[in-house]
Amino acid sequence: MTENTPSLYEQLGGEAAVNAAVDIFYRKVLADYRINRFFNNTDMERQAAKQKAFLTMAFGGPNNYTGTDMRTAHAHLVEKFGLDDSHFDAVMEHLTATLKELNAPQNLIDQVAAIAESTRDDVLNR
Repeated sequence: MTENTPSLYEQLGGEAAVNAAVDIFYRKVLADYRINRFFNNTDMERQAAKQKAFLTMAFGGPNNYTGTDMRTAHAHLVEKFGLDDSHFDAVMEHLTATLKELNAPQNLIDQVAAIAESTRDDVLNR
């Protein structure tokens, strides 16, 4: 990326786009019987705020993420609830659907998917 090339964060639409995407994404996730149990005891406002900060950083925007790393953050879900590839795939499905709903161009959706996919082994504690 050169100085003149906007970051993925900027190309997606910046803070407003990330905020909208996270809100729509969690609506989809919480409505999905395959994965919503992972959020039963989660403060969703806090979770959404952490997700917004993480995605902003991951997409090249301002880094205000202060949460734990992906492996640590998800380890208890793997150990106690059996978080596995099928659950990760469901999350990826919702992430892609959310971006399509927001009319993100396919090349940006592909970049977001690649970034998310790069976290699979850490999220699944492998």
